[in-house]
Amino acid sequence: MKAKAVPKTIRRSVALSRQLVEEVSALVPPELRRNLNRLVTVALREFAARQKARAFEEAMAQMAVDPAIRAEWAAIAKDFAITEADGLKGD
Repeated sequence: MKAKAVPKTIRRSVALSRQLVEEVSALVPPELRRNLNRLVTVALREFAARQKARAFEEAMAQMAVDPAIRAEWAAIAKDFAITEADGLKGD
């Protein structure tokens, strides 16, 4: 028995205010003005990318104050101190 294929597209219906649609339509590139599906897809991808970037930045900020990680950074810096003093330009 064959398993049902999972569709690549999920269809959803959303209600958007006319004001929002008109405002966004005035700001988007011409190729997206008449294709609301494409515009929503682009907007959601950009939103997801911003959320991932924010989460990464928060994780980096937490690591920057973590005593164990700071100790490891100090140990690595000590290990490479000799090579940093090698006299090569651009260090």
